[in-house]
Amino acid sequence: MHHRIAVVTGAGRGIGRAVAEALWRDGYTVVLASRTLAPLEALVTQAHGEGHRAEAVQVDVRDPDSVEALFAHVQARHGRLDVLFNNAGVGAPAVPIDELTIDQWRTAVATNLDGVFFCARAAYALMKTQTPRGGRIINNGSIAAYTPRPFSAPYTASKHAVLGLTKAIALDGRAHDIACSQIDIGNADTEMAERMAQGILQAHGGIAVEPLLDLRHVCDAVLYIANLPLSANVLTMNVMATKMPFVGRG
Repeated sequence: MHHRIAVVTGAGRGIGRAVAEALWRDGYTVVLASRTLAPLEALVTQAHGEGHRAEAVQVDVRDPDSVEALFAHVQARHGRLDVLFNNAGVGAPAVPIDELTIDQWRTAVATNLDGVFFCARAAYALMKTQTPRGGRIINNGSIAAYTPRPFSAPYTASKHAVLGLTKAIALDGRAHDIACSQIDIGNADTEMAERMAQGILQAHGGIAVEPLLDLRHVCDAVLYIANLPLSANVLTMNVMATKMPFVGRG
């Protein structure tokens, strides 16, 4: 089997960082991508210290030229791409929709939807022309791709749209041996989920503490999808804390 190359966006922290570590320990060369370079460089040092292969590339997924430069670098340096973990994303203030600013809306959509599209588009173009052809795109969706939390309009709308994009890429990619999946994670134990453990607004108007999911289970799920043969696909997968209020939410 050829040497495997993976790109992880939003790799500087949280889920992106954990998945990047899991991928390089599984034998991938991992291209770490994020707007902030310093955390990526620290991760590269860590990977090399463990005897693994990783490199850092600064990218703003909201900027199509920046994204094109990232994937041009991958093609020039490695000649191919096997896995894209399309992970970069942001939230928005938890306020009623009439209190949300247009800039806050646009920032969420630009990162969570445009960024996923720009990266998938560039990866798709590389995967369909490389030899051997094909590859796998794994989009980081969310429980919010199915059911919203209170005051989450930008995040929920963008993640619903990513689900449609995932299905469209999965359909169109068949002709080029490109598989596309979406992993929808509930309450992974990251900096973004700290508020869950402190108590968060529920659909009925009360506040409740929610359980968190160990990141190793997320990494195991991504690795499972990444290492499937291209003849098999997991279109969508929910990985969540068992007792989080998703089933029956509302």
